[in-house]
Amino acid sequence: GGGGFQPAVRQLANVATLPGLVHMSVGMPDIHSGYGFAIGNVAAVDLADPDAVVSPGGVGFDINCGVRLIRTNLKEADLDPAMKEKLADELFRAIPVGVGQGGIIGKLTDAELDLVLRKGMEFTTLKNLSWPADQDFVEERGSFEGADPGKVSARAKARGRTQCGSLGS
Repeated sequence: GGGGFQPAVRQLANVATLPGLVHMSVGMPDIHSGYGFAIGNVAAVDLADPDAVVSPGGVGFDINCGVRLIRTNLKEADLDPAMKEKLADELFRAIPVGVGQGGIIGKLTDAELDLVLRKGMEFTTLKNLSWPADQDFVEERGSFEGADPGKVSARAKARGRTQCGSLGS
């Protein structure tokens, strides 16, 4: 049960059977199980095909799921196939994904959650989870000017409180 790579591969295969699929169902590097479609699953359909389907699960309606990038000094030649596999496994172990998995930051207090909603990535710098220069490589420097935590419902805050530092579900 739960999220993870193997359930995502099964979902990837299921998407490959959808009517009207153009060529193939593809998994991005951050693939993990989702709701019907795997998160990180890409598939195109031919809308001229009267049997083709469009699934909302393929649109990415999840909370901030997406491909993430880590910058290192490693070159591809530095990693043999076994080391690449070990590195991928360790990243998957260390970075929470999937429903109910929680995030590496833990459960946020009300004040911390409001700070995340106002300042975005600046919060990770304050918690020593990123360097200030990292913001130069993130959309909108990791926050949106004028963000107002008061506009976020209590229900949405409750759902997101434990997901900070995860790749979502």
